[in-house]
Amino acid sequence: MMNRREFLKVSGVAVSMLPYAGCLASKTAARKSRPNIVFIMTDDHASHAISCYGSKINTTPHLDRLAVEGMRFNNCFCTNAICAPSRAVILTGKYSHLNGKIDNSGQPFDGTQQTYPKLLRQAGYETAMIGKWHLKSNPTGFDYWNILPGQGDYFNPDFIEMGRRKQHEGYVTDLTTDFAMDWVKNCDKDKPFCLMLHHKAPHRNWQPDEKHKKAFVDKQFPLPETFNDDYSTRCDAARQQEMTVEKHLTPGDIKVKTPKGLEGQALKEWKYQRYMQDYLACVASVDDNVGRFLDFLDAEGLTDNTVVFYTSDQGFYLGDHGWFDKRFMYEESLRMPLLVRWPNVVKAGSVNDDMVLNLDFAETFLDIAGVDVSAEMQGESMKPILLGKTPDDWRQAMYYHYYEYPGWHQVKRHYGIRTKRYKLIHFYYDIDCWELYDLQKDPHELMNLYDNPAYADIVKDLKVRLRQLQAKYKDSDELAQSLLPKEN
Repeated sequence: MMNRREFLKVSGVAVSMLPYAGCLASKTAARKSRPNIVFIMTDDHASHAISCYGSKINTTPHLDRLAVEGMRFNNCFCTNAICAPSRAVILTGKYSHLNGKIDNSGQPFDGTQQTYPKLLRQAGYETAMIGKWHLKSNPTGFDYWNILPGQGDYFNPDFIEMGRRKQHEGYVTDLTTDFAMDWVKNCDKDKPFCLMLHHKAPHRNWQPDEKHKKAFVDKQFPLPETFNDDYSTRCDAARQQEMTVEKHLTPGDIKVKTPKGLEGQALKEWKYQRYMQDYLACVASVDDNVGRFLDFLDAEGLTDNTVVFYTSDQGFYLGDHGWFDKRFMYEESLRMPLLVRWPNVVKAGSVNDDMVLNLDFAETFLDIAGVDVSAEMQGESMKPILLGKTPDDWRQAMYYHYYEYPGWHQVKRHYGIRTKRYKLIHFYYDIDCWELYDLQKDPHELMNLYDNPAYADIVKDLKVRLRQLQAKYKDSDELAQSLLPKEN
């Protein structure tokens, strides 16, 4: 009989390698026990421009793959429908008035505050931020970052890699994906990773790549049902905005000469067609690159232990109500796409109707990684929902607050509450008016019922619940007033 040391010697295993082998096994087991997290986010991608959400205007086979292999969330909403604030909410798990980034044009994001990448990094994850950042300050909490300056350019864009700015030849969606794949190939194989892969597209002014720019030129898109909304029952906020397809798309958005003789409704419809051609061509490039990245995960053997999230920083108007852009609390910009694939954990092809928020993303990433959530974070982990077990006390209403006025597109400041059936909105600052919508009877939000006596009790109840949400999230009318622009 040989003892263990003699056996290992005969077997050709060096005794001196045992501690290393044990360490390697331990690291490998630790990495497998904590999944990698890939968080793909686009800019201004409306869920109704994704075929698994029922798009009538395009198909997105690679995004659909995430829905087929994972979970589609039907009721994911943002808390402030504009680029930089949404990103700050996602990073911190805190509402805009607490994380300090209430609009695009104000102060840079304060990177000293707690964020989920910092907590993941402290817990042993390797972290990276690649693509659109748009927060006016350098990323913090990342082992590696390579970001677009500001909005970035579609063609031959500059990227800022760990503080050094360099121009790259190519198309921004392809390059962002390339850089993400390169980082995954070279990251520490003994650690799980969290990658934020954030695309510029399909942000205005919608410049398609060569492969896709003619993909939709011969297609005639159906007009949205609300394309000719006259805002007759709404507050003046809807009439005083500056984001109509008819009047506010610029020559730089259209990019071609307007046909002679077009005017009125015909011109408005022609502009809409041009808008959709370029917007959807940018989406097609995103979809292709999502497919390319998913194939890369397959090839690297990473698929089974990687959670993939796909979302946009908010929704977008695709001619709905005659508009482009976002900002308003109406459904098209409030609603975010959210697709989550977690092999062998999330049931393939599942669909969820619970009300989730971008406020919940940080808590969810941390919970998936087995990391404690910071006490100052205000959202809820979606992990139980991903496991098919929605908590009994899950939210039945959400709170929204938009601040950027005066500013681009002149959308009034407003806050509001959305329940499963109703939405109550209060516009303020240089206006004081309320809107109420019954989403069950009026899903397109065409009939403001605020002054309808039949809904008086509902208004009263919603106002009570609205104030309760404000108190829960440490917001108030007084705080909103303190955040107004200071007069010179």
